[in-house]
Amino acid sequence: VPMQSLYTAKAISSLEKVFPDTEPPACPEAVPLTALRGETVSFQVAFHSGDSRRYARASVICPRGEAVELREVVTVPCRYPAHAKRDAGYLRTEPGLYPDLLRKPPGGLLRLVPGRWKSLWVDFTADRDMPPGDVPVTVALLDMESGGELCRAEVAVELLDATLPEQTFPRTEWFHGDCLADYYGVEVFSPRHWEIMESFIRTAVRRGINMILTPQFTPPLDIRQGGERTAIQLVDVAVENSAYRFGFEKLRRWVDMCEGCGVRYYEMSHLFTQWGAQCAPKVMANVDGQYRQLFGWDSPATGGEYTRFLHAYLPALTERLNAWGLRDRVYFHISDEPTRDQLESYKAAKESVAHLLGDFPIMDAISDYAFYETGVMDTVVCANDHIEPFLAGGVENLWAYYCTSQCVDVSNRFFSLPSARNRIYGVQLYKYDIKGALHWGYNFYNAQYSLHPIDPFFETDAGEAFPGGDPFLVYPAADGTPLESIRMMVLAHAMADLRALRLLESLRGRVYVLSLIEEGLTEPLTFSRYPADTAYLLRLRARVNREIAAASGS
Repeated sequence: VPMQSLYTAKAISSLEKVFPDTEPPACPEAVPLTALRGETVSFQVAFHSGDSRRYARASVICPRGEAVELREVVTVPCRYPAHAKRDAGYLRTEPGLYPDLLRKPPGGLLRLVPGRWKSLWVDFTADRDMPPGDVPVTVALLDMESGGELCRAEVAVELLDATLPEQTFPRTEWFHGDCLADYYGVEVFSPRHWEIMESFIRTAVRRGINMILTPQFTPPLDIRQGGERTAIQLVDVAVENSAYRFGFEKLRRWVDMCEGCGVRYYEMSHLFTQWGAQCAPKVMANVDGQYRQLFGWDSPATGGEYTRFLHAYLPALTERLNAWGLRDRVYFHISDEPTRDQLESYKAAKESVAHLLGDFPIMDAISDYAFYETGVMDTVVCANDHIEPFLAGGVENLWAYYCTSQCVDVSNRFFSLPSARNRIYGVQLYKYDIKGALHWGYNFYNAQYSLHPIDPFFETDAGEAFPGGDPFLVYPAADGTPLESIRMMVLAHAMADLRALRLLESLRGRVYVLSLIEEGLTEPLTFSRYPADTAYLLRLRARVNREIAAASGS
């Protein structure tokens, strides 16, 4: 029996998830791929072994080899893949192994296991100087010992004569610097901690995350009442004779680091506790020579010393932000996800500081349109499963978010959902002219309520609290750098879709682009009703790319 006949390789879309026990479907729309200069496009090569276990070496043959990156898709354990409340569109809902982690094959070698499907993730990055034309990319598996070819698959990337513009759309996935200190066992703001944070932020920016949560004080997020997170505070506070002094050296270093990574926007961590603004966040200070906690759960949000503190602090902070040229790039938060029965506490907290923030926008996540109608909100970040009333009401400067609760019908990024349901988000954001996108977990490596740290390679669901994939997009490699995920890449593609749609709008008009999006659909595309198949997204993007190239050349 020829060696090749025992092995199978097939090119498939980046929107498929390859489970070990299931042959992935072929998708003609995946090949060839079209690309614009300045973007990364991806596909996968799924392979199957019918022979005994062996090692193989993955090889790439491409005239533009420097543009190709090859990574193995690794399955990760998930004990909690889906809530009981869900729709019929999930891939699987049972605990098990889910394809997600992307890593360079150790030593360049892949283990082939009889009867099991695996996949390689292939990225092609077209720089802004690359000439247009077809670029063939061949991925072959070679026997480790003999070097003989076991199997191969080929994809043609058609690079079109147009360039994707830089991303201006604000997107934040909340960055948790304390989780990095905890996982790597380093002191907060030690030299090694700064190195690790910079690496994680640089990767975030490369994949379309251009806004960074900035821990002016330890972010009061996902903490049980009375609980603690590891302190991470960029602003130094000193109290001498009941007067407050502030040091902004670490905050300046943070901004310099982020600017060097390409960060465009900053969101200052919340000034009051989550779910209603009842208390002050944890604030550490040097009080008459003793370093201790100044505010926290026992400090009322308003009407006490914390209000006096903010009245001293916020003018000093905003003066620095203005001096650093950040007036148009900084957002503030009051409290995350307040509900209607917390309206009065939220309103009081906001009124205690809003006049101190000048022109800086205040944004918070809510789901209740009646809460918005009270007039207390400025910039609304609305859950995508509650967004219809906000759209119908013509709310200006509307942002969108999803998290663990958005588990029925709408886009999300759980392991258990198809990747197409992740990527459709970019088209939805474009159609409804959403102004920004927020998610709470770029690298949340704690159990729910931050009860204890977790190992994200083994506990992918925050202690069986959130569907796997919700708490983080990247995994912490041993060397202090992030390992990306399928979901990280698919969301980057969603941001590229948004940029391409906006580029085509600048060339052909918004009405024309909207007609392309809904061409052939039986009903209008919404946040909860949309094509669920891979082919729609790939065909749409190829069409948009060709329209861009044609309009750019005219």
